[in-house]
Amino acid sequence: MSSPSRSLIHYGYASPSDMTWSRSEKAIARQAFDAALKRELHELMQEAKEIAGQIKQPSDLWDLQEYLTQRRKEIDHKYNYRYSHLTQVFGRLLYETRVSEEELRGFSEDKLKTIRSFAKLLADDAA
Repeated sequence: MSSPSRSLIHYGYASPSDMTWSRSEKAIARQAFDAALKRELHELMQEAKEIAGQIKQPSDLWDLQEYLTQRRKEIDHKYNYRYSHLTQVFGRLLYETRVSEEELRGFSEDKLKTIRSFAKLLADDAA
């Protein structure tokens, strides 16, 4: 009897890179991903407008530009739509409450388990 491959099982969970995404899961993932990204970008737009409204001197412009550049890098890094990364992406978004479990309904139980586990890991790490 052979043992399960280490790449398939990682701490009791399927490795995200070994998961296959069904057509319906891909559609759910894209919708949840796009909605979370849209909400975060809307929030950033509101923050940028607030900061811009407080600009008093030319150097404040560069502070705003630096802030927006940093946020763009963070958002570009966070929202990685490669299937091999989506469970971690959704785990982080779940932890940050940028996506709800309701939006992920339709994912297989192994994906939901991995997403919840990653969200819990982030919460434990933050505590």
